Amino acid sequence: MPSLQEQIKEYEQEINAFAPANAAELEEYRIRFLGTKGIVKQVFGEMKTVPAEQRKEAGQLLNGLKQLAEAKYDTYKDMQAGATAKGPVADYTLPGTPIATGTRHPLRVIENKITSLFEKIGFSVATGPEIEDDWHNFTSLNMPQDHPARDMQDTFYVATNPDWVLRTHTSSTQARVMETQPLPIRVICPGRVYRNETISARAHCFFHQCEGLYIDKNVSFADLKQTLYYFVTEMFGENTKVRFRPSYFPFTEPSAEMDISCTVCGGSGCNLCKHSGWVEILGCGMVHPNMLRNFGIDPEVYTGFAFGMGVERITQIKYQVNDLRLYSQNDVRFLRQFQGID
Repeated sequence: MPSLQEQIKEYEQEINAFAPANAAELEEYRIRFLGTKGIVKQVFGEMKTVPAEQRKEAGQLLNGLKQLAEAKYDTYKDMQAGATAKGPVADYTLPGTPIATGTRHPLRVIENKITSLFEKIGFSVATGPEIEDDWHNFTSLNMPQDHPARDMQDTFYVATNPDWVLRTHTSSTQARVMETQPLPIRVICPGRVYRNETISARAHCFFHQCEGLYIDKNVSFADLKQTLYYFVTEMFGENTKVRFRPSYFPFTEPSAEMDISCTVCGGSGCNLCKHSGWVEILGCGMVHPNMLRNFGIDPEVYTGFAFGMGVERITQIKYQVNDLRLYSQNDVRFLRQFQGID
C-alpha cells in the first residue's frame, strides 16, 4: 500500500494533468478534490495515521496539495467566466444573420427613370449648382429686374449677397449649358430646387425637377410634341392620352402645359385629377428668341424647345402618393413600400 506521501504525489500529477473542456468537467473536478467528501478532506483525515516524526513533512505536502487543487480550480473558473462575458464561441457553420435590404427613394427611382428615357433618344444629363446668381436664375431667362414673371417665384435669397439665390428651377442649368456648350444642344437637367412656400400636402419649400432643352436648326413644336408623346408612352403606358393647353412662361414662346389622362381613374374622375379626368404633368414651349440672343445664339438660324416637370408630381401619379411631405419625412414604413423597385 503506497504511503501518504506517495498518494499526494500521485494526486498532484493528476491535478497538473487536468484540463476541463467545459463547466461540467470543472464542477466534477471541484467535487472530486475540494468537495466535503473530496480527496483533500480524505487525505487530511489520514494525518492521524502518520507517525509523529513525519507529520511536519506530511502536513507541508498536504497544504501544497490543497493549494495546488484550489489554484487549478480558480484558474479555470476565471477562464470560463471570461469566456461567458465575451459571449459563446461562434459556430461558423450556422447560417448568417440576414441583413435587411435597403430601397431606393421613390423620387430617385423616378428621376433615374426620366433621365434614362431621354438618354435613349440622345439627351445627355447636365447638372448645375443649387446656389445661383441672378443672371443664370432670372435675367438670362428673359426675366429682367422689372419683369412680372419674377413675382411667380417665391425665392430664397442668400442674406450675405442679394444677387445670389437658392435656384427656383433647373432652367438655370440650361442657361449654363447654353453659355458653355457648342451647338447643337440636347440635355436633360435633373436637380433639387427651392421655393419660399408654406409646407403642406400639396406644396413644399424644396422639390425636384427634370427640365429638357433641345436647340438646333429647324427644331419645331412638332418635334417637342413627339418627344413628349414618347416620354408619356414609356412612363405611363401606351393607352395614356395627352392634351396641350396654351400657357405662359417667360423663357418660351409659344408656351403650353401638358396634361395626361388620369392613370388612377382612367379619365372617369377621382381626387387625384380633381374629377376632371386629366392631370397636369409639365410645362413646355419653344425657346424664346430673347433667351437665345442672351447667349449669342442667332434665333434666325437656330430654334429650340424646352420642357420641365416636377419629379414629385410624376411620382405621385406613378405610385399614387397623396402627400408631398412623405417624401422627406424618412418614415421607413413609407420607404419600404418601394422595396425591389429600381
